[in-house]
Amino acid sequence: MLVIGAGIVSAFQVGKVPVALQSLRADLGVDLGAVSWVLSAFALVGALTSLLIGAVSDRLQARRAVIAGLAVQAAGSALGALATGLPSLLATRALEGLGFLAVTVAAPAMVVAATTPASRKRAFAAWATFMPVGMAVVMLAAPLLGRLGWRGLWWANAALLAGYAVVLAMGTRRLRGTAAGETARDGVLRSLRDALGSGGAWFLAGQFCAYTAVFFALFGFLPTLLGDRLDVGDAAAGMLSAIAVAAGAAGCIACGALLTRGWRASHLLVVGFSTIALCSIGMLLLPLPGELAYALCVLFSFAGAFIPVVIFDAAPRLAARPSLLGSVVGLATQGNNAGIVIGPAAAGAIAGTAGWSWLAVPVVAVALAAAAGAHAYRHRLEAAR
Repeated sequence: MLVIGAGIVSAFQVGKVPVALQSLRADLGVDLGAVSWVLSAFALVGALTSLLIGAVSDRLQARRAVIAGLAVQAAGSALGALATGLPSLLATRALEGLGFLAVTVAAPAMVVAATTPASRKRAFAAWATFMPVGMAVVMLAAPLLGRLGWRGLWWANAALLAGYAVVLAMGTRRLRGTAAGETARDGVLRSLRDALGSGGAWFLAGQFCAYTAVFFALFGFLPTLLGDRLDVGDAAAGMLSAIAVAAGAAGCIACGALLTRGWRASHLLVVGFSTIALCSIGMLLLPLPGELAYALCVLFSFAGAFIPVVIFDAAPRLAARPSLLGSVVGLATQGNNAGIVIGPAAAGAIAGTAGWSWLAVPVVAVALAAAAGAHAYRHRLEAAR
């Protein structure tokens, strides 16, 4: 649970920016396009450096990497609260991004160290809830922004991260050494080379990239979409968006249960991506009642959450050796962050020029292509079980 908590407080750093966008614009005097880089810079760091951070984490004990990641995020958030302009804020967001990656890349090795093979699928399902839970909690806490201001929100996160780093350090002192810490004897360059030469790692990266690209293409603008379809105000749209995002946590737990009962990983990937495609058609193309369109948003989030659970569960098995786990997760996370960068940018450009309905074309195409890829890779994926 402590490891999951580290992921959740780290996910706050992703979710705090959409909540504070309007406050940031007013305080810094910049337009929406410029301030959106406060979120993109975070993901861009991951898209460029996740594999390297994963390879470095293979040389360290995972516990130390996670604690250090929390501390780096705390420093970045505190420095961000002191930022006097957009360039300095972007620099602190890059620092937060590095800390976030250290946590999310190294934590799976802690999960492996703290579990038995019989309990590992459920453990990875629980770990995968960190992003939807963290983002939903921040969205639900949005009313506090009026009292704290965006700088107060940054300070509060800095204190929370620093405090949690201490709690994690104390609570995991007896955790046995992780594989990444015990068996990594090769250099960083060899870890990088072996990860880049792993077809399994590239498969996971491609699946993660496809998922986050289509997810954030829609959910990055979900309050706006819900406001238009349901004709509700910003507060109600934000609350409904939080509920839809939180449905992903339930999807993670459900996927873990299905994996434990013997469902094939490839089938769950196909189900997840196929459901995303069908829901996107209903949300963007069909003239459905607003309530039904919202129900499809919830289903999109729930079934889509199968995908990261399968990825995290498969990573230890697709790693050529235990000491390569950080590098494999790093490459998968690099795909994840690339999707976060590509998805919202492409969605904004398409919706701004052609309208939201045209967004269904690339979203459905990417989702179906990923489903086909999962089906084609099924023999290798199941052989690793």
